[in-house]
Amino acid sequence: MEPRKRPEYVLEVLADPTCVKDIVRGILHTIFFHRYFPSMRPSSLEVLDLTLPVVADPELETLIETRVGQLVRQLSSTSSPSGGSRGELGVRFFEKRRRKASGLGGWLTGTGRSEEEICWEVWKLKITLTTPRTETGKLCSPSDTGQ
Repeated sequence: MEPRKRPEYVLEVLADPTCVKDIVRGILHTIFFHRYFPSMRPSSLEVLDLTLPVVADPELETLIETRVGQLVRQLSSTSSPSGGSRGELGVRFFEKRRRKASGLGGWLTGTGRSEEEICWEVWKLKITLTTPRTETGKLCSPSDTGQ
């Protein structure tokens, strides 16, 4: 039986530098909300007049904040006055499976069973910073993002 190919989703995001942090946070929280298996009480996040689901888990929130912060710093350090800076963020989901050793090798060495991590889904966010040409072209302002 041929192994099943894992799904890979690519989201291309164009964002104003003033709202890129909130947009990426919202996308990541939405992905994790739909892949988070333990029971939880959902909460929400407002991004560009959209209400998005959030997993209210402190460890996950810290991880998302850290990764988004790193991405924003990378985008800020490579941005030009006209925008166009690009960055990428990936999310991979794994499950642990027991692996049986074949033949006597595992029996003799005591490694008859071990665990392996199998990736079952991949998300790629390709972010491009764009600067609106006019004031009315801005979707959010620093006051909207809490900055």
